[in-house]
Amino acid sequence: MSKPILRLIKPLNRPKQRIKPALNTPITPQVKDLANEVCEILRSEEEKWEESLQNRFFGEDIAPSEVAHLVFDKIRNCELGLKFYGFISHSSFHLDGFAYSSLLKLLARSRVFAEIDSVLLECLHCEEKRPTHEALGFVIRAYAESGSVSKALDLYSHLLRNYNTLPQLPACNSLLNGLVDEGKLDTAWRVYEEMVRRDEAGETSCLDNYSVSIMVKGLCREGKVEKGRKLIEKRWGRNCIPNIVFYNILIDGYCKRGSLKRAHELFEVLKVKGFFPNHETYGAMIDGFCKRGEFEKVDEMLKEMESSGIEVNTVIYNNVVDGRCKYSFVREAFETTRKMMEVGCWLDIVTYNSLISSACKDGNVQEAEKLLEEVINCGLVPNKLSFTPLIHAYCRERNFERASCLLVEMTRSGHKPDLITYGGLVHGLVVAGEVEAALTIRNNMVERGVSPDACIYNVLISGLCKQSRFADAQQLLQEMLGFNVSPDSYVYATLVDGYVRSGNFDDAEKLFDLITKTGVDPGLVGYNAMIKGYCKLGKIKNAILCINKMTRRNITPDEFTYSTIIDGLVKQNDLLGALAVFGLVIKQKYIANAVMYTSIISGFCRCRNVSGAERILRGMQSNGVPPNVVTYSVVIGSCCKEGKLAQASSFFEEMMMSKCNPNEVTFHYLVNGLSNNASSVIQGTQDGGSGQHKHMLLDIFGTMVSDGWHPISAAYSSIVACLCLNRMLGTALQLTDKMLNKGFHLDSVSLAALLHGACLVGKSKEWKSMITSKPIDAKLDVALKYLAIFGCYSSHHLTKETSVILHSLLQDSTLTNVLEGNLRWSSCEKLYIPSYLFCDFVLFGSPDSHIGMNVCVSSFGSSCGLSQKQLRHQLPWNKHQQHMNWLIFIDSILGFYNKLPVGLLLFMEESNWCLVIKLQNGSTCSE
Repeated sequence: MSKPILRLIKPLNRPKQRIKPALNTPITPQVKDLANEVCEILRSEEEKWEESLQNRFFGEDIAPSEVAHLVFDKIRNCELGLKFYGFISHSSFHLDGFAYSSLLKLLARSRVFAEIDSVLLECLHCEEKRPTHEALGFVIRAYAESGSVSKALDLYSHLLRNYNTLPQLPACNSLLNGLVDEGKLDTAWRVYEEMVRRDEAGETSCLDNYSVSIMVKGLCREGKVEKGRKLIEKRWGRNCIPNIVFYNILIDGYCKRGSLKRAHELFEVLKVKGFFPNHETYGAMIDGFCKRGEFEKVDEMLKEMESSGIEVNTVIYNNVVDGRCKYSFVREAFETTRKMMEVGCWLDIVTYNSLISSACKDGNVQEAEKLLEEVINCGLVPNKLSFTPLIHAYCRERNFERASCLLVEMTRSGHKPDLITYGGLVHGLVVAGEVEAALTIRNNMVERGVSPDACIYNVLISGLCKQSRFADAQQLLQEMLGFNVSPDSYVYATLVDGYVRSGNFDDAEKLFDLITKTGVDPGLVGYNAMIKGYCKLGKIKNAILCINKMTRRNITPDEFTYSTIIDGLVKQNDLLGALAVFGLVIKQKYIANAVMYTSIISGFCRCRNVSGAERILRGMQSNGVPPNVVTYSVVIGSCCKEGKLAQASSFFEEMMMSKCNPNEVTFHYLVNGLSNNASSVIQGTQDGGSGQHKHMLLDIFGTMVSDGWHPISAAYSSIVACLCLNRMLGTALQLTDKMLNKGFHLDSVSLAALLHGACLVGKSKEWKSMITSKPIDAKLDVALKYLAIFGCYSSHHLTKETSVILHSLLQDSTLTNVLEGNLRWSSCEKLYIPSYLFCDFVLFGSPDSHIGMNVCVSSFGSSCGLSQKQLRHQLPWNKHQQHMNWLIFIDSILGFYNKLPVGLLLFMEESNWCLVIKLQNGSTCSE
């Protein structure tokens, strides 16, 4: 009868299970042989391996559970070990603690955590099955190194509590490292202190260099580098031997904290103490210098590495490339990549990603596309960090078709777009008003298993609210709740603010009440949205009640809250109330912002109290808050309405000097103020004494109106001139376009001003591309006259440069007539050319131009009753100082005739410079 048949009719000989420690069981050759045979049966691929095991144990006095720990130790294969464990579990035999220990070690090495959890549940709380602390150490290490740090910590606590011992040192270090990596430094510190306590109590192998370095790394990550340094010094010589690793951790900590000086000092100290910097040392220093933008130091470090025989690896080069890109040194970044390839250090995907990101940041998407193509051609695989910057860049350019194609390409290449990728695309579409397309992207996200977060929902809800699609926005909010995405305060605030902006305040109020009643905290943003709505409707009392509610919820009002209330009170003409709230802001040591100051200034202006507004403005400046365009526009508008144009002009000049660009509101106030008060401006210009401050705007405007310009045209041209004289050429060109759109022409004054502005900002060679409109009825003599006025407020040198352009641009009939001798003078005609223009003409004249000057001096002296000798006594002649002497001579002429309207013109005839002088009586002196 075969053994299998016999087994069916005869019960197995199952000796009574002996629960005793495996250590006390002698491992006889018979036991070893049996364990080896069991392992062979398990390794075999027999279908009936269970029968083979039963046959092998039949008749043996040794139970399977007695050899289990040997089998688990020998087998080294997790699946086979579990097969044997299952075989024993289905029998009446029971494993002891040593068998469970061996099994746990096997499972821990294989990182099969579901099985580990099951085995621990079975044996951990049973005294007879309790595994050894060594086995639990293996499990702790497996948990910690696989990211299950909380399970590792629980098992560590169980071991400490029930075994009164620590796991092996490698397990403790793995737990420490896991806790530090998760940012749980406080918990790591408690584990470390227990290790130190037991080490100091004399227990062996409780602490080593690695333990200390882990804690130092954790401290450095939190910026506590000095504390980490002290920890090393405290443990020095007690299981803590100084090595380069400690220095690297500290140097990296200093660099990440931005303390490059301390890092460099330590870098020098380690060399003095005989340690050799390695890749990690140099890498940390170079990365620190790159983040600070100190690329000269980076180059020094790279040279030092090369001289020390340490090859610069790809990681270090990548840090250099990324640093240069972030500081916009793109050319230098590409030079670094060329050097990488020269030394045989190939570019990897990290290198290319830095270059792609930089190109996208600079708006150079074509270059970024070429780099992406190069990545593919090099055999590298683009990742989401390759595609995402390009997708965002195309979204900024509103090229959503290409952005969508890249998203598809990214998905096809096996890289799942994340929230950042989708978020950029959704945001770009919403900003462009393509809300439907953004909603489609949201649907694609959900289909691909990427759940939108609160930020993406917030953007979508905001887009829907801007299109007044409040029902869809509400539906999106419900969907958000259905996906268990908790709306933050910004989501509710966006919806409330959308209702407020569209005028649906009742719906806003209902939603806000619903939010607060359901226990959801609308947050500061939500309350501010409601306060803004109440103030917009003039319900100041409701707004104040809303502030009281938020303070009861321990939500402190911020600058926006107070700014909104102050503005609301001012608009209700309650300046005293606004001042009271403003005083409360100052008393509570808030920093009053420009909006608060501007609202108060507006309140004073509403009360026609410009002096009070100016006092607040000066206080604003003294407190370090610069006035903005709204602030200045409010004050300028108030001055213009009251006819105080000198004050308005003064504020306008101050505004330009502080580089605060005026806007359309500012221009509207100034044009209306000047054109409505033209007569008073002319009178003021004529009556202005030498002791009064001369306002650039009023000076130009008054002269233009006196010369016959229409007040509105003169107002625009004078503002354009002021902007140009203050180097605000861009704003001046925008205003000129607006002026032309209103039907005005580009006249002589505006042309001269724009050309002068181009010269002031160093764009004299680019004026043709900037001034595209053709001047109509622009005359050279008129342009030069106003250029002379501009010269009173800017550099004469640049005025001369403008004059040359004007001469090349305007072929004026006046100059032609003078040259042909056809000009008829009358007592009312005046031709003004600034004296300093002649200097340029003299310098550009013939080598014998001093002959012409002698003639001019002589003839002028005769008509003035002065001899040539007398003039020369005032003007010592020197051939080599023609420029300086001629300037003094012309200025002397103007000084002599400062009470007479003098017209001057210099022209060239037969290689001699000729001066034409027009006096009031109509006489002309020329040569």
